Amino acid sequence: MKKFLASLLLGLGLAIGGGAAIAQTTTEAPPAATAPAAEAPAAAAPAAAEEAPKETVDKGDVAWMMLSTILVLLMVVPGLALFYGGLVRSKNVLSVLMQVMVVFSLIAVLWAVYGYSLAFGGEGLIIGNLDKLFLMGVTADSLAATFTPGVMIPEFIFIAFQCTFAGITCALIVGSFAERIKFGSVLLFSALWFTFSYLPIAHMVWGAGGYLFDKGALDFAGGTVVHINAGVAGLVGAYVLGKRIGYGKEALTPHSLTLTMVGASLLWVGWFGFNAGSNLEATGGAGLAFINTLFATAAAVLAWCIGEALSKGKASMLGAASGAVAGLVAITPACGTVGPMGAIVIGLVAGFLCLWGVNGLKKMLGADDSLDVFGVHGVGGIVGALLTGVFSAGTLGGIKGDDFSIGSQLVIQAEGVLITIVWSAVVAFICYKIVDMVMGLRVSEEAEREGLDITSHGETAYHR
Repeated sequence: MKKFLASLLLGLGLAIGGGAAIAQTTTEAPPAATAPAAEAPAAAAPAAAEEAPKETVDKGDVAWMMLSTILVLLMVVPGLALFYGGLVRSKNVLSVLMQVMVVFSLIAVLWAVYGYSLAFGGEGLIIGNLDKLFLMGVTADSLAATFTPGVMIPEFIFIAFQCTFAGITCALIVGSFAERIKFGSVLLFSALWFTFSYLPIAHMVWGAGGYLFDKGALDFAGGTVVHINAGVAGLVGAYVLGKRIGYGKEALTPHSLTLTMVGASLLWVGWFGFNAGSNLEATGGAGLAFINTLFATAAAVLAWCIGEALSKGKASMLGAASGAVAGLVAITPACGTVGPMGAIVIGLVAGFLCLWGVNGLKKMLGADDSLDVFGVHGVGGIVGALLTGVFSAGTLGGIKGDDFSIGSQLVIQAEGVLITIVWSAVVAFICYKIVDMVMGLRVSEEAEREGLDITSHGETAYHR
C-alpha cells in the first residue's frame, strides 16, 4: 500500500511539475479570475495603428473590491465558523471554530508564499509558475486585469480577494470530519490539499492558459474551484476517517441552531462579496451577480422548506439555513451569466436536490459526512455548474448571444465537473493517507468521547 501511495504521489508531482515547466512568463498585470486577457487578440495584430486601450484604475472599483474582500472574510470568520459551530455537539464547538479560523490563516500565508504564483502566474495548462514566489515583483503600482480591456485594479487587492477564496475552500472541508480529527492533522492535510488540488483546479478554470479556461468552461465565482472541489475532498475524508462513535445508534444533534442561523445569515451577506466581487468591477455585471445571489438563495430556502414539509410534515430552522447555503452554492458559478429568473430556477432545483443530498444520497453513500459538506456543497456545486450551461443562454434570460449552444456548453460544464471530482478525490485520498502515516488522523476514543474542546485545546465553550 505504501508503495502504491508513493507511486500515486510521485505521478501527481510530475504532472504538476510538468505543468509548471511549460508555463510561460507572467505579464505585469496577471489575468483576473475568468476575465479575458488584457492583451489584444492575435486577429487584431494587423491593425498596429490602433493603440491598445490606456490602462486606467477607477477608485470605485478599488473600493468595491476591498469591500468584497472584507465580505468574503466575513463569510469565513465568523460566518462559516458559527454555522459549523452550531451544528456540532457542545463539547466540540471550539474545536470547529479553531479549525476554521486557523485553516484560513494557514492558507492565507501559503497563498502569499507560493499559492498566488502557482494559481495565476504564467500560462500553464494545469498549473502556473513560480515567477511571483513570495509575491516577488508585486508592488503598490502593480496592476491586475479586469473583464474590461484597459480597466485595471491594484494587484495587491486581486491577490487579497483570491486569497479569501482559497482560504474558505479549505475551511469548508472541516465540516466533513468534524468531532473526530486531530487538530494538527487538519492543518497538514489542508496545506497538502491546497497545494495539489486547489491550486491546479483554480489555474485550470481561472488562470491564463488553463485547460478548462481555454475550453470555455463557465464558472463565474467558484462552483467547481470552491464547492465541488471541497465537497469531494470532504466526502473522501468522511470515508477515510470513519464514522463518529455512536453514529447511527444515538442522536448526534446540533447543540445550537441559533448559532447556525446566525452563521447562515452571515454567509448570505458575505456571499454578495463572493459572487458580485468576482466581477472585479463596480459595474452592471456586479449588479447582475448581486441580484442573482439574492433571488437564488431565497428560492432555495423556500424549496428546502417545501421539501421538508412534504416529506416530514414540518419545515425546520436547520432546513431553512441549509437551503440558504444550498442556493448560494448553486448560484455561485452562474451568477454572472444567467438572468434573475434563471437564478430563481437554479435556486429551486438546488433546494430540492440538496435536501435529497443530505438525506437520501447520504444514506446511499454510507459516509458520516458530519455537517453535510458533500450533500450541500458537492451536490449544489454540481447542480449549479451544469445549470450554468443552460440558463446562460440569451433565450432563457442569460447574457450569452445567439451563437451560444446549450448542448455544447453542457458538455464543457460536465467535463469541468468530472475533472474536478476525480482530481480532488485522488489528491484528497493521497493527502489523508500521508497525514495518517506521518501523525495519525483520528483522535483516541477517549478524547472523542470527552470532546475535542478539552482534549485538543484545553478549553470549553460553555461554563456550567
